[in-house]
Amino acid sequence: MEPAMQDGIAAPSSPPGDGRLADNIVFFARALRKAGLKIGPAAIADAIEAVDTIGIGSRDEFHASLSSIFVKRHEDLAVFDEAFRLFWRSRDLVQKMIAMMSPVAPDHREKEKPRPGELRAGDALLGERDDRRPQREAPDVEIDARFTTSGNELLRRMDFAQMSAAEIAAAKKELARLQLPLDSVRTRRFAPSHASAKVDPRATMRSALRTGGTLILPRYREPKEMQPPLVVLADISGSMSQYTRIFLHFLHVLTEKRRRVHTFLFGTRLTNVTRQMRHKDPDEALDECAAAVRDWSGGTRIGETLKEFNRLWARRVLGQGAIVLLITDGLEREGVELLQSEMDRLHRSCRRLIWLNPLLRFEGFEPRARGVRAMLPHVDEFRPVHNLLSLADLVSALSAGRAGAYDPRRFLAKL
Repeated sequence: MEPAMQDGIAAPSSPPGDGRLADNIVFFARALRKAGLKIGPAAIADAIEAVDTIGIGSRDEFHASLSSIFVKRHEDLAVFDEAFRLFWRSRDLVQKMIAMMSPVAPDHREKEKPRPGELRAGDALLGERDDRRPQREAPDVEIDARFTTSGNELLRRMDFAQMSAAEIAAAKKELARLQLPLDSVRTRRFAPSHASAKVDPRATMRSALRTGGTLILPRYREPKEMQPPLVVLADISGSMSQYTRIFLHFLHVLTEKRRRVHTFLFGTRLTNVTRQMRHKDPDEALDECAAAVRDWSGGTRIGETLKEFNRLWARRVLGQGAIVLLITDGLEREGVELLQSEMDRLHRSCRRLIWLNPLLRFEGFEPRARGVRAMLPHVDEFRPVHNLLSLADLVSALSAGRAGAYDPRRFLAKL
């Protein structure tokens, strides 16, 4: 449904509280709710009242008044902007008629990649109207099963930033079904054993005391194995906002299925959200994380936040062969000298440092940014993290050794 607009804004002759504009705001809120935004009846009433109070001005003022009420989470801003552009567009019938009657040359240009939030907003606005919904190419089904591609496989390879609301919901279900490997490391502690590998003198003497020393049976022990701690440092700055929420769902799955998972979020400051991630309900856990973080979708200060982590948290959580997952694009906005020294310190404090960078989804990626060049020499693996397939590969790699395909030295050779 296209609302009555003049130059991109609803006609001022229609009263905001009663008329077509109020109905259009209600329809717009329903579309946003379909796209995944949490909007209730009270928010719709507040939006109508806000428009009635401030009046109809420019398109930017109208956008600001609605976004201040409907957008409750930073990651929903891209979806709101795209839905606002599609819903509150001007009805220029003259230009539409000219475009329909004019000859159209064949378009041989390469299709542009969908913008973040475009699919979710488009699906929500089109609703059940299949004639206007953009048709997605279905995978060809061949007789030979080796060359077929299922819809599930397409979902695993799809970029998180280009998913619709239904696809994001399906991706969350796939994340919940991840089977985490039972990786373990040998510790200095010992556990009772039935194998005659090493005699346990204390356990042997305690057993002999029970019979008064008349019967001495040897007891054995072996090195104890346990899962190493998993420490996650996730970037939530503005450049990572397209992936933040799906990454937090993945970290919630790790926390639920694995012991000793420590989660830290950083932008311009470091925030420990390990306790918030322990909630059973993922939505409640993510809401508490959003409430605890003050610099969501802000700037990036990777060097300063790593310095704070190394100074306050490294000795607490990086023991017993800990694995560190660093999720960031490496776009540092300050000097790289501090970043380089703190990355070196972090690398020396853990058993394995894995850098997950969504920029690796581009085939022609080159480490040209200063922050990326400063961080690469101090990581063990450099992996992409932009779809379900990359997350599944990461889960499998936690128990395996270092993979040569993700060796950062192949990027260092390009410097």
